[in-house]
Formats: sequence, C-alpha cells, structure tokens
Amino acid sequence: MDILSVLGLILAVIVLIIGAYKGLGALPLTLLASAVVILTSRIPIWTGFSQHYMSGYTNAYFSYFLLFCSSALYAKLMDISGCATSIGYKFIDWFGKKRVLLVSTLIISVLTYGGVSLFVVVYAVAPIMFLLFKEANLPRHLTMACLITGSATYTMTSLPGTTALTNVIPTQYLGTTLTAAPVFGILAAIAMFTMAMVYMGYAERLARKRGEVWSYPENADPLLYEIKDRSQLPSVTISFTPLISLVLIIILGSRFVANSTMLAVLGMLTGALLTYVLNIGRFKDKDMKNIFTAGLEGGITSIGGLAGVVGFGTVVSNSIAFKHIVNWVLGLGLNPYVQAIVATMVVCAVTGSSSGGLKIMYDSLGKTFLSSTANLSFLHRLSSISASALDTLPHSPGLFLMFAVLGLNHKTAYKHVFVCSIVIPSIVTIVSTVLIILFKV
Repeated sequence: MDILSVLGLILAVIVLIIGAYKGLGALPLTLLASAVVILTSRIPIWTGFSQHYMSGYTNAYFSYFLLFCSSALYAKLMDISGCATSIGYKFIDWFGKKRVLLVSTLIISVLTYGGVSLFVVVYAVAPIMFLLFKEANLPRHLTMACLITGSATYTMTSLPGTTALTNVIPTQYLGTTLTAAPVFGILAAIAMFTMAMVYMGYAERLARKRGEVWSYPENADPLLYEIKDRSQLPSVTISFTPLISLVLIIILGSRFVANSTMLAVLGMLTGALLTYVLNIGRFKDKDMKNIFTAGLEGGITSIGGLAGVVGFGTVVSNSIAFKHIVNWVLGLGLNPYVQAIVATMVVCAVTGSSSGGLKIMYDSLGKTFLSSTANLSFLHRLSSISASALDTLPHSPGLFLMFAVLGLNHKTAYKHVFVCSIVIPSIVTIVSTVLIILFKV
C-alpha cells in the first residue's frame, strides 16, 4: 500500500473539516484539499485540476443546474407570495408551537419517502421552517437536525418501499425488492426516529437554557415573516396547491418517466407557475424582473459549493489512495453481514456519498453475497442502513447545499448532523448486525 497517498487522503479530509469549521468557502477549500491529494498521489498537477477536479465540478453543474435554478425560483415565489408563511401558520394551528421540531421532521420525512429529492425538499421546506422556528423562537441551527433526520436517515434507507437510490441499488445486485425485510426495516426506522427526536428535545432544551433565539439568514427578508394580520396572507387552499402539485408530479410521474431529475424540474416549474398565477394580484406591485433574476441566480449560488465538493470527490476517486483503501476493505475476509457494513461505511465515508459507496461495494462483492449463506433480504436492508452511517462526514456534498439554503455552516450546525446522521444510524447498524448474527437470520 502506498502509505504517502493514504496519509495524503486523510490529511485532505482533515483540511476540509478544519477549513469548513473556520468558515473557508467551498471553492478555495476543495481546491486546497484537492492539491493535497494530487501531490501525495503523484497525479500530474495540471491533469489533477484541469481534468479530474473540473470534470466533477462541471458535471455537478450539468446534472443540477436546471434543478437548482427551478427549485430556487419556486422557493422565492412561495416566500414572497406569502404562501410559505401561510402554510407555516397552518401547521402551527394544527400542532402548536411546542411541536415545531417534530412537525418539521415529519413534513420532510413524508416528502422524501414519497420520492421527492433532498435537493428539492430543502428549497420547498426551508421557508416553511423559517416561519415555524420564528414563531417558536428557536435558533435556526436546529432546522438542520430536522432536515438531516427527515431526509438522510430512515426515509432513505430503512422504510420499505422507499425509492431512494440506497434502497434501489441492492435490488440490482441481490434480486431483492424495494420492500426487502419490511419488519426489520420498520423497526430500524422507529429506532432512528425515536433516538433523533430524543436528541432534538435535548438540543431544544439546551438552546433555551443558553438563551438562544431565532435569527433570520442574511438573504431572507424579515418583513415576509413578521405578519400582524394573517387575513392578508393567501388562503390555505391557494398556499398548499403549488406544493401538492409539485409533489404529485414527482411521485405520479415516476411511474411513467424514468428521468427523476426532469420530473423534479417540471414539478418545480409547475409549482412556481401556479404560485405566480394564483397570487398574481400580490405580485402586481413587485419588481418581477428582479424576483425572477434573484430566484434563478439563487440556484446557481447553491450549486457552487456542491460542485466544488464533487470536484474534490472526483480527484479522490482517481487517486492511488482511494484504490488502495477500497481494495483493502473489499478484500477483508469477514462474515457476509459484517463485510457488507464495513465495506459500505468505509467507502461511503471516503466518497461522501451513500449511493456512490453502496454501488462500489456491490460492484465488488455482489456475486460473493449471492453465493453466501446470508439472508439476502436482511443483507439488502442492513447494507442500505449502513450507507447512511458515515456518508455525511464534513466533506459530504449535500451538506454544503443544505447549509447554503438554511444560511448555516459547519461550525453552527454540523453537531446536529453528526448525532442524527452519523451516530444514530451507526448505532442502529451495529446493533442490527449483532442481532442478525446472534439469531442466525
């Protein structure tokens, strides 16, 4: 094994972590970390940056440009029209201010389990959460606990039938179904949800004890949330129509159209159009050119951080260290269940991607599992759950998008990610593996 390259990869991740906590922007941060990997893996400098880094960077724009721009426009129109605020108040009427964390988590969970991408959900839900947390006077960093729990844990891995890639990939190698090991999956989901809510309750009490209160992100207009007369807001029917329409387009459309990104863009544009048409009177005195420009450009701003991290990930995947680590982990002669979770967790940690790590693991070990004595349904569910255990380390691309939309950063909110999306899924993964082996499932 090339020790220098492995140490370089570890150093690069440390650079990312420290830089992120120091508030360094994604572009300079990922360029610096990429330089460490390029030099220690002896990749030609020009090749490393012009081909590997830029390949990942431009691919992120190619893949997400239309999705992010349409999502940002939809969120902007929902915000300015008052629809997001109206929805937020309705949830408060239904559930009260004391259940803001629970309500926010459930909203996100329903959307993501229904097939709505995290990249769509974060834009759709952020304005609603801002109103909920403002009314409850809770610090904004707690929104991250709700977002990461509802989108990147049980709805992505455990609940039977979820269409997330982490549930789809095992079916392609093991011949299982999306509902593999349903009872096990439901129990794991209940465990993750329960532990996350217990943690959120603790975090809320701690925040109130410290005197932490609500604060608006820099790019938000406080006037949109400081409503004295709720009768001036759009009706509940009008407010929910765009949101329900985009969700239905994504969920129902997936039965006929395989391109999920195209469906998401169509759903967001439809939602944006409905928001404008149903509230056209509210936009008469607004500068629509500025609104459309700011909305679309907001998506471009969000892609930047994600693209930088994807660029770094591409450099890593082309390094000597990455190949050594993957080969070493995949070559471990362990119990099939242990082999699956160790390989998945390590590769997901390195790539910062649950689906990417899971696919790499199955590409190498899929046939081995088929010839083993392991229960393939349980192996499917276990590997899916383990994919969410270490995929959200500080260099995970999705985190940079979430933080950007919520107006947060690693220093203020990563602690919630660490508990809800690393510690809790890891506990469920380890306990589940031990029980499966003990009872010889």
